[in-house]
Amino acid sequence: MNAVAESKASTLRAAWEELKKSKPPLRIRDCAQELGVSEAELLATTVGDYTTKLEGDWTKLVERLPELGRVMSLTRNEGCVLEHKGPFQKVEIMGPPTHRMATVIGPIETRVFFSAWKFGFAVKLQTPHGLQQSIQIFDEAGNAVTKIFLVAAGPGNKAGSNQEAYDQLVNDFTAADQSTEIAVTVVREMPTKAIADVDKETLLTEWENMKDTHDFFGMLRKHQVNRLDAVVLSEGRFSERIQKSSLKNLLETAASEHLPIMVFAGSRGNIQIHQGKIQTIRVMDNWLNILDPDFNMHLREDLIDTAWIVKKPTTDGVVTAIEVFDKNKEMIVQFFGLRKPGIPELEKWRTLVASLPRA
Repeated sequence: MNAVAESKASTLRAAWEELKKSKPPLRIRDCAQELGVSEAELLATTVGDYTTKLEGDWTKLVERLPELGRVMSLTRNEGCVLEHKGPFQKVEIMGPPTHRMATVIGPIETRVFFSAWKFGFAVKLQTPHGLQQSIQIFDEAGNAVTKIFLVAAGPGNKAGSNQEAYDQLVNDFTAADQSTEIAVTVVREMPTKAIADVDKETLLTEWENMKDTHDFFGMLRKHQVNRLDAVVLSEGRFSERIQKSSLKNLLETAASEHLPIMVFAGSRGNIQIHQGKIQTIRVMDNWLNILDPDFNMHLREDLIDTAWIVKKPTTDGVVTAIEVFDKNKEMIVQFFGLRKPGIPELEKWRTLVASLPRA
């Protein structure tokens, strides 16, 4: 790394240290925003200290994640964080090289989109609570894709992570370049039309004829329509607005009635999924939380702009989702009743959704 880049990284690291002194509670993501850089750029300033750059075939890294044993997998966007504790189990890589993806099934369930995996780091950070060890992946803009943390042994004879496997994984994927600077680039977004330019009737006709929920994304791409714009165009036919405050009621009712649900939230390169019953719902400041032993959700209610009931026809019957968006038309989180292919969705879920107050 040249002297100019090294000086820039040193200056950024110093600014970060000063910011942490003045605002100790700030996490690295928030510090990066205040300093006007990406989280990955800020983390890179710690390479050689407590951070190691990683490189290699990310599909091979994901295939080896089961070796780590029980871990905590965290995926987030601006408005929602999902955290699962458990092992990675069944990993399946698929698709052509330019659109490689993976499905991860088990206690940790994700859909991985490798085209957004650009930067990787192994972090071993001493905290007031002890040594925190993780693998962290970022996209080309330096935004976090997913983070995987080692965990200690827990109650009920729950095993801790495999330290030896973690060390070997880090060693095998350590990058040749261990400089403290990275070059981020702007994310290229899928082009979309203005909502007034979308052929509404053709869009809704294709929506009506869907056979599978996975057809929805292809339909959006074909019509070059933003997802929220499509939901708005379908209002009264396939979608309805609900009150933002009803999400707390949705989760509390699902918990009290032991109704299994699905929660989808994620980043550009990783969608994390929860399937099953939920137990403990708590509101803390702006955060609506699910706080269960092996699953946490943290949803920032102040960033919610609109919430919708969205219905999609399938060969198994209509699938009903709650879709939540921010002011930038970005999806924050989705909720479904738990269902499997070939099985209609739960009537108790439909009844619960029907009871939610409309906006």
